[in-house]
Amino acid sequence: MATALVIENDPTDDLRRLGDWFTEGGLEQHVLRPYDDDQLPDDLTGYDAFVVLGGEQRAYPDDDGVYDGWWLPKVEGLLRKAVRTNVPTLAVCLGAQLLATAHAGTVERSSSGPEIGPALVAKRDAAEADPLFRWVPLAPDVLQWHEDEITELPRGAVLLAASTYYPNQAFRMGERAWGLQFHIECDAAMIADWAAGSTKLAELGLAEEAVVAACASALPDLEDVWQPFAIRFASLAQGDLDLPRTTLPLLGR
Repeated sequence: MATALVIENDPTDDLRRLGDWFTEGGLEQHVLRPYDDDQLPDDLTGYDAFVVLGGEQRAYPDDDGVYDGWWLPKVEGLLRKAVRTNVPTLAVCLGAQLLATAHAGTVERSSSGPEIGPALVAKRDAAEADPLFRWVPLAPDVLQWHEDEITELPRGAVLLAASTYYPNQAFRMGERAWGLQFHIECDAAMIADWAAGSTKLAELGLAEEAVVAACASALPDLEDVWQPFAIRFASLAQGDLDLPRTTLPLLGR
């Protein structure tokens, strides 16, 4: 079986259903928890895929140049190496923001405010030629839970999905690295934990029970879309999904 290195940035956001789908697709997972002092490797040697999950941290430093987690700059370095060496990569929420900042994109506190709960995003034309997104419906169901947004994609990124107030919902870097601003890994228990610990719901005029119920009701529709997506990613990691090769060299190879 192929093995993915997984960076879990926050104990409240683990692989959950995404891990089940990867296992179903034949992709094992080696999870590192740097918030619990797990040390990160210098490169991705020995791994067939790379996955970076979400978390409450910011993808950018504060005014003093300090990151919310000591490991975040190192994750950015691993994401650059993954893109440069064509390691299949899936980056979710904070992970997607780090994929952007690692390649000179911009992440900021969203001027549109927090985005929380079930939502729809819209595929862009470029998704039709993407090996993972081409099979995703035109307006797939997703779960949102973020305050920051990617306000500027890196140069060369391919936008795959968008929404009205948060334009950069999904993108690809290089041939094999995907960033998803939204969540596909959650189950009802994870959402309930997030809602119980959130101070933002009251600010937005949202009732905790209503948000949890709305998210739970959307889970079957999410599974219909994102379980096959995860299986395709697992197939890619195992070398069973053919991709066109670029004829242009990537810097740093």
